[in-house]
Amino acid sequence: MPECVIVVPCYNEARRLRGEQFTKYLQGTPHISILFVNDGSTDDTLQVLRQIERQLPARIQVLHRPVNSGKAESVRAGLLHALEGGTADFVGYWDADLATPLDAINDLLELLLAHNEVDIVLGSRVKLLGRDIERLAVRHYLGRVFATCASVVLGLPIYDTQCGAKIFRVTPNLTGILQEPFSSRWIFDVELLARFLQSSDTEKAEVKIYEFPLYRWRDVPGSKVRPLDFLTAAKELLAIWRKYPRNSRQGTTRPGEGGQTGRRENS
Repeated sequence: MPECVIVVPCYNEARRLRGEQFTKYLQGTPHISILFVNDGSTDDTLQVLRQIERQLPARIQVLHRPVNSGKAESVRAGLLHALEGGTADFVGYWDADLATPLDAINDLLELLLAHNEVDIVLGSRVKLLGRDIERLAVRHYLGRVFATCASVVLGLPIYDTQCGAKIFRVTPNLTGILQEPFSSRWIFDVELLARFLQSSDTEKAEVKIYEFPLYRWRDVPGSKVRPLDFLTAAKELLAIWRKYPRNSRQGTTRPGEGGQTGRRENS
């Protein structure tokens, strides 16, 4: 199986980290490794991570960043660290609270392996029959408003940009778009997609992005995202729209101009 490294950013997660879930999952998936990034935590997160690392040192690594820089930079640093290893075929990132179960990594990887043209698979929280998706109502509806705005900015019919479950095919383009720090602190996911679309030299860049409706997802108590943060997200979304204008993207098609765009898996 191709190798995959999953980055898990952590800031003051000592009380929520479930090390046994990570180690149990890894025992059945020898092609996957976990890279925890400790983002200057002020609690016992680093100590907890070191304990998890000692249980499976060949498959679990801790990248300690002594100064807190935010989730965006933690993810970027983790992905670059994973890419520098030179052995990964796929890299991705996952929320430490496991709102998205770890076994969903398999679903996203299988999709990448089945579709060679796809470079990015996004976990998507779509409440469908047969899916077990539990979100607080206020966060769901605020999220729908935000997703609609993100779709306009990106020029993609995308349903969910903010789910913390994403996997990427390792390509020179991926390394390139991660070199510059993100200007967005809260919605770096949107900025990353905007960079991907802008840097692509293919005529149909959008077919390289695939949304997969997760089978399970649920809100975990202790989230650091608050309703008022959506105001900050709106400001950052406007900044992304200005920094990465759609008409400057190379060789992309807009919705309605032919070709496939940001597909969602419906099975």
